[in-house]
Amino acid sequence: MTEKQNENGLLRESEWSLYMIKTRLNTLYTGISTDVDRRFKEHSGVSKRAARYLKGKGPLELVWQQPVGSKSEALVLEYQVKKLNRRQKQNLIDGEMALKSLLD
Repeated sequence: MTEKQNENGLLRESEWSLYMIKTRLNTLYTGISTDVDRRFKEHSGVSKRAARYLKGKGPLELVWQQPVGSKSEALVLEYQVKKLNRRQKQNLIDGEMALKSLLD
């Protein structure tokens, strides 16, 4: 579990975010992280922590990110987004589809 200290010095769970990256081949990759900027840099560079799917598909572009709460919520939403077709994912990116609609 990733934790941070709040203003009282107590540990709390970090907020997780869902993100989508567009590749040079115009495909969309979906992932979750507590630090999207750091994770995007890992994917974009030669880091061993980069997703295998993204290797050799750069340049990459971070096209969408949304805070979603806990890790369990992020994992559920990531699974739901990965089941969407390309048009539905684009609607999510364009703000034409609400992320919460995937939980109904």
